[in-house]
Amino acid sequence: MQNYILSIDQGTTSSRAILFNLEGQPVATEQQSFTQHYPHNGWVEHDPQDIWQTVLDCSRQVMANQQIDPEQVIAIGITNQRETTLVWDRHTGEPVYRAIVWQDRRTTAYCEALQSETVNELIAAKTGLLLDPYFSATKIRWILDQVPGAAAKAAAGDLLFGTVDSFLLWRLTGGAVHRTDATNASRTMLYNIHQHCWDEELLSLFDIPAAMLPEVMDSSADFGRTAPEIFGKQIPVYGIAGDQQAALFGHACFDTGMAKSTYGTGCFLMLNTGDKALRSENRLLTTIAYQLNGKATYAIEGSIFMAGATMQWIVEGLKLLRHAGESEAMVKDVPLDHGVFLVPSFTGLGAPYWDPNARGAILGLTRDSGISSIVAAALQSVGYQTKDLQKAMERDGIRPNVLRVDGGMVKNNWVLSFLADILGAVVERPQITETTALGVAYLAGLQAGIYQSTEQLASMWHCERRFQPSICAEQRNHLYHQWQHAVAKVRL
Repeated sequence: MQNYILSIDQGTTSSRAILFNLEGQPVATEQQSFTQHYPHNGWVEHDPQDIWQTVLDCSRQVMANQQIDPEQVIAIGITNQRETTLVWDRHTGEPVYRAIVWQDRRTTAYCEALQSETVNELIAAKTGLLLDPYFSATKIRWILDQVPGAAAKAAAGDLLFGTVDSFLLWRLTGGAVHRTDATNASRTMLYNIHQHCWDEELLSLFDIPAAMLPEVMDSSADFGRTAPEIFGKQIPVYGIAGDQQAALFGHACFDTGMAKSTYGTGCFLMLNTGDKALRSENRLLTTIAYQLNGKATYAIEGSIFMAGATMQWIVEGLKLLRHAGESEAMVKDVPLDHGVFLVPSFTGLGAPYWDPNARGAILGLTRDSGISSIVAAALQSVGYQTKDLQKAMERDGIRPNVLRVDGGMVKNNWVLSFLADILGAVVERPQITETTALGVAYLAGLQAGIYQSTEQLASMWHCERRFQPSICAEQRNHLYHQWQHAVAKVRL
């Protein structure tokens, strides 16, 4: 009887369940979208029940569709949108507020009020992060401040905090387990990535009770068993990693200097720095890439808030396309230097700018500009923002010359050709582009004993297509200079 690993991939706009066979091949997928809530300008929320129900439905459905008995599922891996913050009642399991999504900027003023050289250095030195609304700590503080009675309940030990992985694990185990992994902990702005513990000084800074926080585990570990009523059988959860770290693992970027970039809702470029937590001087983030057998491997990361989400806006907001898949055919004859630039800073700019007040703009329009120019500019904005990250890494002394890519946008050959051109680097698309889900399947498989080593996993990675740069350095630099000029306009 064939056995499988179930990967739960809980993303920003949808939840997915993917079954992998033990050779690491995806066998079946179920996906459900859920509602995005925007109560105010710059606020983004999810209903925790939507998160849970879509995960549960997809997981059950993918097994039912394949007529797979739960006995055949050896292990579960969970990967998730990372900094998104949930707080729930320890006794009833009921969330006290909606999930505040990583994109949410409501705590901008709080961060600005907290800003000082001392605080900035404290956070950077301990967590590898920057003081920004992006991370979980200020979102927790907001919930405790704004929800009546929450602060008192938290102080009494009655409330729990979790990123999405921790919330799902708690629900899957029937409230028996409150745990997370080191990669997710490293994105909260509360976790000391060098001493590998929740940091008392940071908890004091944000006035967050330690009793709210989950136990931190390796990324490949025995996290607990699902409650029998969930799937009709207790299934072990053996792997957890934040989505970007899971993608790095799924790309087999195990050697120092290897890099991947994921093009989902946002874009995240992550480069493995080995056992050294490299401190960026260019506003990139230092983070835990994965943790195995108690040993952390670190990465440096640049985060872009709008990648696939920009195309979603082109489709749903401007209604220039019926679906994003039409974009490649529409732009195939548009020259790279068409003169239109779209800066998608709808919720501020991420790395290396970290400007929460920037707002989006389309620049360079003329009477010759049409829908194809705007769509091309939207697609190119992803490449230009990746170039911003590459340049920041260069200034830190590390330049990714080969980039492994995944995410929904990488199906578009025009996008990847432009990406190779603007980076002046080789771009590799793998045979299996479900890299995030694959990464936690690998982590779960390591704990289950299905896979023996990262060397074995590296041998399983295969390139489907390699994109080489085809424009000269002069043209590349000219295009990028125009992009920088456009970005400067939205930051005034």
